[in-house]
Amino acid sequence: MEKEKEKTEEEVNERNESDNVSDISEENTDETKLDNNEENEESDEDGVKETEEDNLKEEIRILKEEKIRVLAEMENLRKRFDREKIDSIKYGSVNFARDILSPGDNLERALSAINKEEDHSQSIKNLIEGLLMVKKELATVLEKNGITKIDTLNKKFDPNLHQAMMEVENNDLDEGIIVQEIQTGYLMHDRLLRPAMVGVSKKTKKETEKEVDQDLSSEKINIEKDSKN
Repeated sequence: MEKEKEKTEEEVNERNESDNVSDISEENTDETKLDNNEENEESDEDGVKETEEDNLKEEIRILKEEKIRVLAEMENLRKRFDREKIDSIKYGSVNFARDILSPGDNLERALSAINKEEDHSQSIKNLIEGLLMVKKELATVLEKNGITKIDTLNKKFDPNLHQAMMEVENNDLDEGIIVQEIQTGYLMHDRLLRPAMVGVSKKTKKETEKEVDQDLSSEKINIEKDSKN
């Protein structure tokens, strides 16, 4: 009886031990699952954090680019405003300047109509001196406001500055040389205020034909030299 009792107790103990082992293994399995779940949750959280960081970095980059673009546009606007301000100061009175040139032209015509060789009375002489003083004062005022005369005589014709009114035959000069000034032209700073009306030199027909023949003969000589070489 005692042996059977001992055997029974041993079987019970073995069963208890196996149950304990299975419980422990189940507990370990549960703990492993929990650990894996926690790791998955942590990895998901890390992925979300990384995505948010990337989105924030992209937003910061876009904001920086927009800021740089806005600053550049503001700088361009400031420069354009400065240019327009300077231009308005320099050229704001351009219409008035053109209008004031007409009385100056009339003054020039009046002085040129006076015969300098004629013996005038004292009153006429005083009038002439007064006109000359007005002319000088007008020139000073124009120059003070950046208005200057355009040089014309013996200069090469420039369509940007001169307006050809007639052609004058002159074989002693090259074609396109200004030989006569009909009306004075003016510049306002670096802009054309009024073109100068001028007469331009021109070769006579015979001289032109002679120059053409000379050019053709020289060209023919050059061709013959090239063919020999």
